[in-house]
Amino acid sequence: MSPEPQLFLDHWHRIVARRDLDALRAVLADDVRLGAPPYWAKLEGKDVVCHLLGIVIHTIEDFTYRREWCNGAELALEFTGHVKGQDLQGIDLITLNAEGRISNLDVLMRPVNTVIALREVVAPQMAAFLAQKQQG
Repeated sequence: MSPEPQLFLDHWHRIVARRDLDALRAVLADDVRLGAPPYWAKLEGKDVVCHLLGIVIHTIEDFTYRREWCNGAELALEFTGHVKGQDLQGIDLITLNAEGRISNLDVLMRPVNTVIALREVVAPQMAAFLAQKQQG
């Protein structure tokens, strides 16, 4: 792994462990795109993506990265955790831009019952955020 992705990963792990939303915002590109269950269409823009990730890192309990793979600016991070007492396993697929910020993040998760439990927590908060954003 080249030094830049490894430095990013070290920083990313600290951000997630500390649930540091200011540092999270700083590593997102302005035009970041996020593909995550339960949404089919990608969410776009730093504000929306940062808000969703903030909800998620405060919702998933015992969040732990298990393994990681790197191919230049393309990263894959396997994680586990719990939502409402249910096991969760997933993969973060991260693309870094030339500035070393996240330009694309696709999140894959299983099993479906835990994804549904996560959606039950996240969806109302995201809906309220998006409605407020549209109003003002």
